[in-house]
Amino acid sequence: MILDVCYGLGYNSAAAIEAVLAVNPNCRIELYGLELDPTVPLGAIAAQLLEIWPPSVQEVLVGLAEKQRFQAGNIDATLLIGDARQRVQELAGIKADVIFFDPFSPKHCPELWTVEFCEVVVGLLAPGGKLSTYSRSAAVRSAFLLAGLQIGTIPLGRPSESAHEWSQGTVAAWEEVGLLPLSKIEREHLQTRAAVPYRDPGLGDNAGAIVARREIEQRSSGLEASGSWRRRWKIL
Repeated sequence: MILDVCYGLGYNSAAAIEAVLAVNPNCRIELYGLELDPTVPLGAIAAQLLEIWPPSVQEVLVGLAEKQRFQAGNIDATLLIGDARQRVQELAGIKADVIFFDPFSPKHCPELWTVEFCEVVVGLLAPGGKLSTYSRSAAVRSAFLLAGLQIGTIPLGRPSESAHEWSQGTVAAWEEVGLLPLSKIEREHLQTRAAVPYRDPGLGDNAGAIVARREIEQRSSGLEASGSWRRRWKIL
């Protein structure tokens, strides 16, 4: 089972379906996507961006974009439109083998990076499942740690001369086995005020309230200022 948080153009789901079918064409795939704006997946098919995917994957993306539903053969997919904080409640009881967690950045969409929302999503992860996100934010990693997961880094895959390029994202799971350990720079990042997570106790606050709550917690924190960490690692 796949859960795609902030489905967008559907690329994460498409890549996963393609990879699974390449290994086992008969594998049953159950997929749930969460997306706020229904025009985004529609934009993907209108702009003919589907051509990079095989026909079997294109059919899924078209069905989800046009009808929020696709069911044929061994694939059963559903797209839930609306505020993910509310729609995710409808998925209580599922256990996803893979969770793609790709909301807009915490700066632009703090609502979906809070400890409370992460706890709900993490509760849908199967015992041996993996959660993947592009974010390497200390606040995001802290949220997943507080939700009970172990975290690992996604390496750059290429040499970098720039200190601020330390990771491509985060992989999380219930157990640390198989996860690539955080580097020293990443571990130290988690000891700074940047690691103070976003909070939304009622899962209904707006972005301004969530950011303000975090700023208050940061000011009262005894953690190292993130600026000191940046200077130590020569990060501009």
